[in-house]
Amino acid sequence: MPKLRLAFMGTPDFAVPALHALIAAGHELAAVYSQPPRPAGRGQRPVPSPVQRAAEAAGIPVRSPVRLDAAAAAEFAGLGLDAAVVAAYGLLLPKAVLAAPRLGCLNIHASLLPRWRGAAPIQRALLAGDAETGITVMQMEEGLDTGPILLKESIPIGPAASAQELHDRLAALGARLIVTALERLAEGRLTPEPQPAAGATYAKKLRRGEGDLDWRRPARELERRIRAFDPWPGAFFTHAGERIKLMAAELAPGAAAAAPGTVLDERLTIACGEGALRPLRLQRAGRAAQATAAFLRGYDIPAGTLLPCPATS
Repeated sequence: MPKLRLAFMGTPDFAVPALHALIAAGHELAAVYSQPPRPAGRGQRPVPSPVQRAAEAAGIPVRSPVRLDAAAAAEFAGLGLDAAVVAAYGLLLPKAVLAAPRLGCLNIHASLLPRWRGAAPIQRALLAGDAETGITVMQMEEGLDTGPILLKESIPIGPAASAQELHDRLAALGARLIVTALERLAEGRLTPEPQPAAGATYAKKLRRGEGDLDWRRPARELERRIRAFDPWPGAFFTHAGERIKLMAAELAPGAAAAAPGTVLDERLTIACGEGALRPLRLQRAGRAAQATAAFLRGYDIPAGTLLPCPATS
């Protein structure tokens, strides 16, 4: 395998397996780029990103520019790179950065492009009820996830898959594919293929309020929403002014002949716009998550209770 001089650009946990894979493959990591440390915790002290921590543990210099301006682009070009690998970095790469490495900039994207370009491809695939997802390694250009495809591999989305589970599987898949893509590209055995125009969709960024469950929606849709928003932003409903996080649920058999949001039985089965949903795991603020039976022993929501729907869906 050709040993390449690389920069790695990534920020969250998703990118860490790819960084480790490049190190293990023997490539030279000239620098790692990551978002600057962000305030976190009660003291709001700056906390380095997962990628920064992984890079520092491996002895790789880390750069955290707030933006990739002309000075940062010139510094990047001065690294003399064969290629740059990008995985959930969080900053748009200007033309000067994209053009600097000899083999260009390669992006690890968590969808089967052109489906789900954008910030939240894992969650949007779950919300849409997609049967499969995957990893696309693409050659980056100035458009948002529009570059030509180098490698692509799919995985099935199981009926109980959560965003966290898919995140972990796709991160591992991306780590494997990027090593293969770099090897084949360096050896001239990989031809970039333009993305087809048909089938392009946009995975818009998640908003915290999207987790507010609207019981007027079909139960099947709400069950997907619960899985898609695990762990963030989390799906929730409100009872007696308290926000309760719903972490797992199943479809209840039969049709619900009650107003959406009505608690139908002592198992907290909830009527929806179509069908009914039965919570399996819940959590109150500041408490540990519990199975439904244990939760109800400490917090009663009796049958006949009407849970509110959000003002907007």
